[in-house]
Formats: sequence, structure tokens, C-alpha cells
Amino acid sequence: MSERPINFHGLHIRKWFTYEEETLAIESGRLADGEPVVKIVIAAVIANPHAGKYTESFDDVIAASEHLGVEFGRRIQERLAGRKVESYGKAAVVGVNGEYEHGNAFLTTTFAKPIREAVSGAYSWVPSTGKRGGPGTEIDIPLAHKDALYVRSHYDTFSVSFTDAPGPDEVVIVMAVATRGRLHARLGGLTAAEAEGKDGLR
Repeated sequence: MSERPINFHGLHIRKWFTYEEETLAIESGRLADGEPVVKIVIAAVIANPHAGKYTESFDDVIAASEHLGVEFGRRIQERLAGRKVESYGKAAVVGVNGEYEHGNAFLTTTFAKPIREAVSGAYSWVPSTGKRGGPGTEIDIPLAHKDALYVRSHYDTFSVSFTDAPGPDEVVIVMAVATRGRLHARLGGLTAAEAEGKDGLR
């Protein structure tokens, strides 16, 4: 990988993406049962420092990912404009000169902790996925309740792609949040109102 100038805590970030979706009615036309569901995606296109080679340690990326998480949290809060987060998920798309593991290195607890703090509470683990691919690769980001994974109404997905990313030596790191569960969720089970959030499950 050719050297790229550092512009963010040991990383080279080429581009930020922000997507927002607001759903007012379900597919059959029934209007929202309460507030619409707003989903927000923040993504960063980052030069992959390990592209094209095998490495045993990802300590450099993990350390830098804490600063990345702080910036993701700030951008999420800015976009929310006072709205609350109820669910979240994360993902990585790794360019073809990288390994799937290179994306995972950016998505550890070190990255997620500042985001949890930014969205308040967040007792449950952040559902995660990833893949390798080129520019325009679509990724399905899984969503689940931020405090209690057993809340079925908040299982959801946000599918996105990025027009010119990732390049072969890049990785796209993605975070998605939603302001509520699915509209008219009716599969039973633990509700968001009943969740205690003590163990991240219930």
C-alpha cells in the first residue's frame, strides 16, 4: 500500500458518509404506531494499514479506533439533533487487498465504548457484520436494542453501499443507529418498555 498522509490519530481517512432514513408507514400502508423510525448511518473510508500483508498484531488499529469511536459518537449525536437512540449495529467492508480480520480490528470494544457512552446506556453488545469487496459493495448492518438483546421489536437491518469505496487498500467502517423498533412490530416477547437492561439481554 502506498503511504498516505496521516490526518486522524494515526489513520488516513479519505471520506465520511452520512445516510438518514425516516419511515412513516409500513409496506402495507398503515401509518406509524407513534413516531416514525429514523435510521442514521455514519461511515468512514480509511486507508487499511495492513493491506497486502499478514500481521500478528492489530494494536495500532485498535488504539486508533478509540478516537474513531469518539468521532462516530459525536457525529451520531449531531445528526440525531436531540432524538434518542434505541438500537444500533456496526459493520466493515474491507477492500480486496485486505483480510476480513482487518475490518474486525476496527470494530472491537475499544471502538464501541465511546459510541455507547454517546448514546447513553447501551448495555448490550453491538451486533456486527462485515465482508470484503470493492466500490459499491452493499452491506447489511444488523440492528438490535442497545440495552436488551431479547427485545424482538428492534431486530432490523439497514442496507447501504458506498459509491467509490472501499478501494483495494481501504476499509469502510460503518455504524448505524435507530430511534425506535420496527413500526407495528407484533411478534410478542419482551417489549422495550419491559426491558431492564441490567445484563444486556433482558
